[in-house]
Amino acid sequence: MKRKLVIQIGLCLAICCFTTAQRAVNEVAVPLLKNEKWWGGMVGAASQMPFESNTRLFDLSKDNFNNQNVPFLLSSAGRYVWSDSTFSFKMQNDTLFIYSISEHVQVVEAGKTLKEAHLAAARKHFPSTGTLPAEVFFSQPQYNTWIELMYDQNQKDILAYAHKALEFGFPTGIFMVDDNWQRYYGNFDFKAEKFDDPKAMTAELHRLGFKIMLWVCPYFTSDSPEFREMNRKGYFLRNKNNRNPAIIRWWNGYSACLDVTNPAAVDYFIKILQKTQQDYGVDGFKFDGGDVGYMLGSEYAYFEQTADVNVFSQRWAEIGIRFPYNELRTTWKTGGQPLVQRLGDKTYAWESNNMLIPGMTTAGLLGFSYTCPDMIGGGSFGSFLNIKEGEFDEELIVRSCQIHALMPMMQFSVAPWRVLNPKNREICAHFARLHEQMGPYIVENARKSSITCEPIVQSMEYAFPHQGFVDCDDQFMLGEKYLVAPMVTQGYERTVKLPKGRWRDERGKTYNGGQAITIDVPIDRLPYFERLK
Repeated sequence: MKRKLVIQIGLCLAICCFTTAQRAVNEVAVPLLKNEKWWGGMVGAASQMPFESNTRLFDLSKDNFNNQNVPFLLSSAGRYVWSDSTFSFKMQNDTLFIYSISEHVQVVEAGKTLKEAHLAAARKHFPSTGTLPAEVFFSQPQYNTWIELMYDQNQKDILAYAHKALEFGFPTGIFMVDDNWQRYYGNFDFKAEKFDDPKAMTAELHRLGFKIMLWVCPYFTSDSPEFREMNRKGYFLRNKNNRNPAIIRWWNGYSACLDVTNPAAVDYFIKILQKTQQDYGVDGFKFDGGDVGYMLGSEYAYFEQTADVNVFSQRWAEIGIRFPYNELRTTWKTGGQPLVQRLGDKTYAWESNNMLIPGMTTAGLLGFSYTCPDMIGGGSFGSFLNIKEGEFDEELIVRSCQIHALMPMMQFSVAPWRVLNPKNREICAHFARLHEQMGPYIVENARKSSITCEPIVQSMEYAFPHQGFVDCDDQFMLGEKYLVAPMVTQGYERTVKLPKGRWRDERGKTYNGGQAITIDVPIDRLPYFERLK
């Protein structure tokens, strides 16, 4: 069956519909306007944005690139595309092609700028709730034990990490105990052989001034008391063909999976987490897993009958809303919600440093203002393996720290006091303290975002539309006041493009805007410029 659909947005868009063996697919062709560029869809593909005139086909139903996906595209000319369900898209011959099985794809002319497109879409499709995650996320650093301890989470080394952070002049903040602290997946007691007295450990961390979070996932080890109890209650995701509990292969093996589309299962799980808080004195949780990639290729019987893998990811993220101390790395939609997002795991490499600013500005455009740019130096543990003491690229880690310092959040994992010489270690401590000093301003912008959905970290094109910044991806605005221009590549010199107006750098020197300047950037410098009235 063939159907015709016409959308009018000031110009005609070519739209056609065709069928596959299984379903009808609508094709929408959107001719690009002069100098128009597009962003969106996947935070994990941010380094490829704005999209070139000829790109690969991106499929939002499965390409989440270890991060957040939203069925939303937006342009520098003030236009946006929204769908309530997934779609695929590509750029070809100066045309944006969108393929969807949905009848509700929208192409909207919201204004003339990227900012106008974002704000219009946010008001209609992902409005802010007026609430924030815990404000300490924005005002103090985070410390995560993953890179240092990996799967050997243990009480002795956790406490040593916290004490050394303070000993070397780093501020207190949020302390995250990562994967493998518990006896097994689905159990929420600490391993007795690794933790002599976990209550004493959390009490000591609190005494030092830290808030404490524990890593959790939706997976349950089979052939365990917890598995049998959850299976009896019908709280697991099930295979569509035989209704048995689905056993999903994820990065830590094969496990049953909580059906987070089942409200009763969610309530039960939340009670387990709340009991864990009471038993051990922890403040919240890092919600890992929920990746659609591990669930593709199989069909499941969800409690929520219209759910799919993306809705599953969304429901897992929504559990975090119940906890002011939360963190997520992957989700579907949920823009504007009081959820802490983190960029996907980056490798220990200069290339990854170069991806942080595009990732953060794209996260803000898609509604995720409360985002952390992964872990300082990288969060992909495999890239740290086999690096011997004395062989770390100290410049890389220091520059990564500087990029984080004036982001909404900064998170340490690899220990600066282990991998850096005393001078570079103190540089990192200095920038952790700078983040703390800028905390009130960052919190102020987070509160504003909780009402307007205005990004905390803004791309230059967002803040200064049509002034030649559309491809500028190595500097950013922190709110409306500060232009931040860190070193994202090796070296000690860079060019900064200053917008029109008057600017004063962190050394006190003033500049007239509307020009590009070349500045020296020694290892201990993070260039940033205050916008003068």
